[in-house]
Amino acid sequence: QVQLVESGGGLVQAGDSLRLSCAASGRTFSSYAMGWFRQAPGKEREFVAGISWSGRNTEYTDSAKGRFTISRDNAKRTVYLQMNSLAPEDTAVYYCAAALSQTHEVGRYAYWGQGTQVTVSS
Repeated sequence: QVQLVESGGGLVQAGDSLRLSCAASGRTFSSYAMGWFRQAPGKEREFVAGISWSGRNTEYTDSAKGRFTISRDNAKRTVYLQMNSLAPEDTAVYYCAAALSQTHEVGRYAYWGQGTQVTVSS
């Protein structure tokens, strides 16, 4: 089992950067693919970025490509989401999640954090 705790959210202005972190407990962290999702008020939870267990493979939703970077440090049991050039439409609660294999499908992630709020003002 994996427990996940996100941090790093906050209130920023358009064009600013934030780095989200997701700390995992459990010795099997390195066995899981990890993903970042977000959910804005009144909208469904959507995939943002994913990374394989090794860190060698990543994927991004179109709106994140070129602005966001997902990475992981298995020794620290932590996954990161570096977000640059933030825009108001990036405002959402951001969640990290763990899955047995890399995927963008919400339903295939077994473990979720509690989320961290990111608010981008114009």
